Amino acid sequence: MPTLEKDPLLSSAMYRSRNPALSDSTFDKSAYSEAPWWDDQDSNMMTMEGTAEKTGILLILIATTAIATAMFMPASAPLVFLGAITGFILALVIIFTGSTNPVLISTYAILQGLVLGGITWIYEIYFPGIGILAVVLTLAILGAMLVIYRAGLISWSKNLEIAVYSSLSAIVLIYLVDIIGLFLGFRVPVIHEASPLGILFSLFVVGIASLCLVADFDFIERGVERGAPKQLEWRAAFGLMVTLIWLYLEILELLAKLAAVSKR
Repeated sequence: MPTLEKDPLLSSAMYRSRNPALSDSTFDKSAYSEAPWWDDQDSNMMTMEGTAEKTGILLILIATTAIATAMFMPASAPLVFLGAITGFILALVIIFTGSTNPVLISTYAILQGLVLGGITWIYEIYFPGIGILAVVLTLAILGAMLVIYRAGLISWSKNLEIAVYSSLSAIVLIYLVDIIGLFLGFRVPVIHEASPLGILFSLFVVGIASLCLVADFDFIERGVERGAPKQLEWRAAFGLMVTLIWLYLEILELLAKLAAVSKR
């Protein structure tokens, strides 16, 4: 099996994930120059199964924390704000330091569980049952996209990359303007409305988030094929978790819009 150090494709533009947790340097040996575990590749290589196992651990941590947080809301509201702030800081630390530390990554999952639990609780007040439905749909999309990807029905081609990331850039820009508008007294129209256009927007965003899973699958598979060290399974799981959290929140928003329309 070719190693990362010798494979020129690894450091090339082939690794084009725009997931902030999975950058071009994620599987680049030079980014881990002080890591003693990198050269022990023959007996300690990254696998798809190992990455899936660690992703499962992180999702269980998120789900457990989210359920506990929602059960004690609104008393646990301060923890939600704490989770949002510290989680954001910790995410930056993990991303910019290239950390593969399972304790840090697991802590981030727990902090995100606090946030998701609080957000879901708010939605549940207006639309009972929406949280579990959003979880089921998120996992269903994850499973469906993985099956489609493994079956070769979709591949992360250059054309798909351009289409997805052009759309993603537009979505990020819209959300940034909307966040800025919160402080300036305006909101971006349509995107939060329970209207046909608002629902179409949410469907579009959910579709883009789903396609981002394909980018993550492709990125992780290439790391496995090129013999990445097993320690990077945690980093890969972290990147996949970031996409799944975004997908869950967008599905939650979409379901809320559909529920609001059905009540009229």
